[in-house]
Amino acid sequence: MMRQSKLIGTLAVLPAFFIVAGFMAFPVMFALYISFTKTNGLTYDWIWFKNYTDIFVDPIVHQVFLNNFKFIISVPLVIFTALITAILLFERFRGWKFFRVIFFLPNVLSVAVIGLIFRNAFGYDGAVNQFLGLFGVEPIQFFIDANYSIFIIILALIWSGFGYQSLLLLAGLTSINPAVFEAAAIDGAGWWRRLWSITLPNIRKVLGFVFIINILYTFASLFGFVFVMTAGGPGYETTTIDFLVYLRAFSSNNLGSGAALAVVLFIFIGLLTLVQNRVFRLQKED
Repeated sequence: MMRQSKLIGTLAVLPAFFIVAGFMAFPVMFALYISFTKTNGLTYDWIWFKNYTDIFVDPIVHQVFLNNFKFIISVPLVIFTALITAILLFERFRGWKFFRVIFFLPNVLSVAVIGLIFRNAFGYDGAVNQFLGLFGVEPIQFFIDANYSIFIIILALIWSGFGYQSLLLLAGLTSINPAVFEAAAIDGAGWWRRLWSITLPNIRKVLGFVFIINILYTFASLFGFVFVMTAGGPGYETTTIDFLVYLRAFSSNNLGSGAALAVVLFIFIGLLTLVQNRVFRLQKED
């Protein structure tokens, strides 16, 4: 009976397995294969590790990796904004249910729509320049200066992501036993004392999870923002590593170079995830 149940379970899982293998595993393995070739999609010349060695000596790749680290500044900003929002929602101020929906709304929009909103708002004739013009400020070419461009992308990241992450943190807050807060209040602990001694320690795991997904997001999911808002310019000043994969794979005659860069990014993200998990596991054990 047990063997029959296992057989039925295996047969039930097989369709999903073949779908995953066909649509995920095969493309990954094929990308790994072409990363060792020079190919335009029609012919394949095996060149071993040349694509990889070229990556590690390419100054553009170095610059782009540094660009990604610049975007990491958005991580503490979006977490801080989400944490403040979650705490305010947890306190259930007047209209908190309405604001919970409003804060989550940007997460419903696609990255392309958010990118267009910010590109139009900060364009030469956009709302921001029109507002500054009321005070006699000349229009600013925000997307010509790399510092401005990076700032605008970071602003878009914060606006688009804090609502979803505030709900994650709110879920962590609501899991805390209310009796703990009541006992602390009876003992004379003020709001700030309860925040630092009860609230934050009890949502440490959720904060760690939010921190990890934000770090990974800055290395693997900025393509949409960059593509719509700056196209990587000026020069390579706002190009991210995932956008460079696209440029190398589809804007050149060598798909292998883009595939090799994608493999390097995959390995880097995997190692980064392991390191972060290890760090938070150590904190948990302490």
